[in-house]
Amino acid sequence: MFLSHRTPQLPTPDQALRGRPEPEFQVPDRHTVLGNPLLGPYPQGLEVADFGMGCFWGAERKFWQTEGAWTTLVGYQGGSTPNPVYEEVCSGLTGHTEAVRVVFDPSVVSYAELLKLFWESHNPTQGFRQGNDVGTQYRSAIYTHSDAQATAAAASREAYQRVLTGSGYGTITTELLPAEGRPFYPAEAGHQQYLDKNPAGYCGIGGTGVKLSTPFETNWGASCPTGIAPAED
Repeated sequence: MFLSHRTPQLPTPDQALRGRPEPEFQVPDRHTVLGNPLLGPYPQGLEVADFGMGCFWGAERKFWQTEGAWTTLVGYQGGSTPNPVYEEVCSGLTGHTEAVRVVFDPSVVSYAELLKLFWESHNPTQGFRQGNDVGTQYRSAIYTHSDAQATAAAASREAYQRVLTGSGYGTITTELLPAEGRPFYPAEAGHQQYLDKNPAGYCGIGGTGVKLSTPFETNWGASCPTGIAPAED
């Protein structure tokens, strides 16, 4: 019923597909580019970041090309249906967005630098779409794994809104929520590192051309792009 609407709509938990208690498929053991395991537990000292920014094929490549990324994987997050499959997510009836999980070494690349890459690599003002890709599964999202990540993400959103507004763009629609209670369900094997396996494959990723400045240390203990400050109470 949601596909009949001109504007995509998220299903409520009661309306979402029922899903299943266990995945219907196995996830590959290792990353085809980085060579490290896709699924945890991960080595001590690494951190996890989750982002939704349109079609996850091109989004994942952006992050695996980043120095300090230990592994990346794509999946479904932010919805109600347990263990969905790709066709269900694309129906709009699970509530998930296509997400990329980045496991990174914070001594090499900061969370703030990942946020900078996130904002600059897509258009976060488009609601339930990204370019020509339309649907709730293409919405922009950040799911945070700590209070520090939540603070950094909110501050970066505020800073990027200022520069977007100055460049004639509208309001950021990015969903910013805790990862807790919003499981990340890894996608099928064919979607993992898709553009490594299919170098000429579809990539809908594209930014606005609006940039944030280079990182610097702020008084709340995280490296953030210039112009980002802690959000005011």
